[in-house]
Amino acid sequence: MATFARSAPLPGRSALVEDPQSQEMVQRSRSLAEKILLAIPDAHKSCIRSEALQLSSSENAKLVLMAATIGIPSAPVLRAVSENFTLETCLRRMSEGVQLHRALLTSVSPRLESKDKVTELLADIRDLGIQINKILKMVQGEAVLPPTPTPVALSLPGDYEVQVAAHLTLVQLQSFGQDMIRCLRSLDLSNEETES
Repeated sequence: MATFARSAPLPGRSALVEDPQSQEMVQRSRSLAEKILLAIPDAHKSCIRSEALQLSSSENAKLVLMAATIGIPSAPVLRAVSENFTLETCLRRMSEGVQLHRALLTSVSPRLESKDKVTELLADIRDLGIQINKILKMVQGEAVLPPTPTPVALSLPGDYEVQVAAHLTLVQLQSFGQDMIRCLRSLDLSNEETES
């Protein structure tokens, strides 16, 4: 039964199958997303001084109200490609999410005491956005205008709000990055060859 379900082609995925170059871009995107995920703990440690703000903490849920006050938008929802969630939609949401987190970090980083790790992270996020847009262009068959990062106006009256904004952005980026990797893994056909 599992073999049958697996052999059903995903809608829109054939666009990626036909072109080995697109597969290379999917793998490069996945590799960049994994690199970003691995860099988040170091970036967090380097710029967040408050002991109360931990990456994996049940306290993060309590900061939802503060996220709204500061003005941090939620990341786009990513799901596996299916009949109801096309490849194009998936890639567009990835692109939007990458741009959002880039804008958030760009907005908060000038106020951080130590920003070297965040600057490195921003460079990888920019590169990932470029890769995702290249794949999107192949799938759509037309040029995709790279979305201009919309400046995010955050309400950061004091140092604590800056810390919380950086913390929440990194927590959200971590969760979004994990979803991205799952989606990219499902588009990486070299995976299937090694698994079968």
